[in-house]
Amino acid sequence: MIATSFDLLILLHTLGYDNSTRDPWWWPHSGTFETLVGAILTQNTTWQSVEKSLEALRQARLLSPEAFVRTPVEVLEPLIRPSGYYRNKSRNLQALSRALLDDFGDFETFAVQVSRDWLMARRGIGNETADAILNYACYRETMVVDSYTARLLEALGHPQPDYFHVQGWMLEGLRDGCRRVFPDLPLAQCYAQYHGMVVEYAKVNKKGKRVDVEPLKQEG
Repeated sequence: MIATSFDLLILLHTLGYDNSTRDPWWWPHSGTFETLVGAILTQNTTWQSVEKSLEALRQARLLSPEAFVRTPVEVLEPLIRPSGYYRNKSRNLQALSRALLDDFGDFETFAVQVSRDWLMARRGIGNETADAILNYACYRETMVVDSYTARLLEALGHPQPDYFHVQGWMLEGLRDGCRRVFPDLPLAQCYAQYHGMVVEYAKVNKKGKRVDVEPLKQEG
């Protein structure tokens, strides 16, 4: 029986969903401005589409806040287009980059000093995006949850009404659980790996909008 998030963590780890070969923090190029850009671009689209946009931006040498600020939005839009909503995303990323430089001076200072409230005040950033930036780009002790997490919990018989209840359920069962599974990792990285395992499992076992939990029940 999967009664807590620690039970779920143990099963996902046992089944080998801690895909650490992708990146030590699961999100590609974690700890960089590129991660922040990816967190915005991945809204309402697939990661495969985001990778196309990121590669186009990389080839154009635009993956820095300074480059986003000085580049006309008309140049950014076709590069970001594969990720969808490219007009809004281009403008939101340019505005975010400008605010980052105005308030922090550079990405490195931003990563150390930025608060969740500051991120939530930016256009185009909601709860999931803010937490993804804090955890994967800034290496903060923040548990990211998403629609995959919510669907997985519902399939396990633990439906939650909103983002913060999903996040709370995931955190409540852990206590020192992350460190028991990943004893050599900082807590922020444990959270990152855990969210990554949830996503990897859900992608493999989704059936429409449902997540099949039989592999977990069989293992448990």
